[in-house]
Amino acid sequence: MNTITAAITAVGAYVPDFVLTNKALETMVDTNDEWITSRTGIKERRILKDEDKGTSFLAVKAAQDLLAKANIDPLEIDLLIMATATPDMPVAATGVYVATQIGATNAFAYDLQAACSSFLFGMSTAAAYIESGRYKKVLLIGADKMSSIVDYTDRSTCIIFGDGAGAVLFEPNYEGLGLQDEYLRSDGIGRDFLKIDAGGSLNPTTLQTVTDNKHNIVQDGKTVFKYAVTNMADSSELILKRNNLTNEDVDWLVPHQANKRIIDATANRMNLEDSKVLMNIEKYGNTTSATLPLVLSDFEHLFKKGDVIILAAFGGGFTWGSIYLKWAYDKK
Repeated sequence: MNTITAAITAVGAYVPDFVLTNKALETMVDTNDEWITSRTGIKERRILKDEDKGTSFLAVKAAQDLLAKANIDPLEIDLLIMATATPDMPVAATGVYVATQIGATNAFAYDLQAACSSFLFGMSTAAAYIESGRYKKVLLIGADKMSSIVDYTDRSTCIIFGDGAGAVLFEPNYEGLGLQDEYLRSDGIGRDFLKIDAGGSLNPTTLQTVTDNKHNIVQDGKTVFKYAVTNMADSSELILKRNNLTNEDVDWLVPHQANKRIIDATANRMNLEDSKVLMNIEKYGNTTSATLPLVLSDFEHLFKKGDVIILAAFGGGFTWGSIYLKWAYDKK
């Protein structure tokens, strides 16, 4: 019996229509387009303005895009993994609702949360289910409505985050394509540097926590940046060495879209030319769990069967890592 590997066989994506530009942010906080662009590489981000719609709306749209493009019956899906840091609600898993909404009623579903590394960790999880031989179709969705937890008077966060969703389908492969290796890590030292203070069991919601604005994301930007640059670059370099890959072997780097300077540092460590580094940060900002699948969707037309792709991410907690993937199909 041939060895089963887990390959991505389809992708889908969705971003809201409303565009929040740097120019618009100039009217909201003390900042300007040049400052934002030079420090982050972000020019605009998409925002889901509908107050009655949450992360599930974004996820459903991305999943439906994938199913339509790949002509897949949702009843064939065995499992749906929902990678998100902004679930619709604390209890009642968002992924379960999404599975029902898209008609994947034969699937079981759950949420996975590892901040900006959620989708990367979800890839590892989805691949393990496929490699076990028990499941044939695993739908992994990365989606976040970051605007729901951003304070638009806080310059350190509101310029960075946007809303969006992306989805990939994992299926068995017998040609040695798909996920080849992974290097995933975490360190609780990051707990205090990128967080939401209230709303959990440690600091439950009260009138005081709402009054004190404790339910929005806050970060120590300099500390997060330092750890992100080091760990994303280290893990990407390590995955190459461990698999005897050189910069010439790598066709594409798909990095988490948090900050262009972090992406550049990772690419430099891998000694990659700019043409191999895929970025859409200027259009979407940091969509957290959605960044990696949005890149895969935006650049799917460039990928060829057998292409070597390195995916890398860094998130709060801290969480980080890299995955080595061989692309499994040519886009029709």
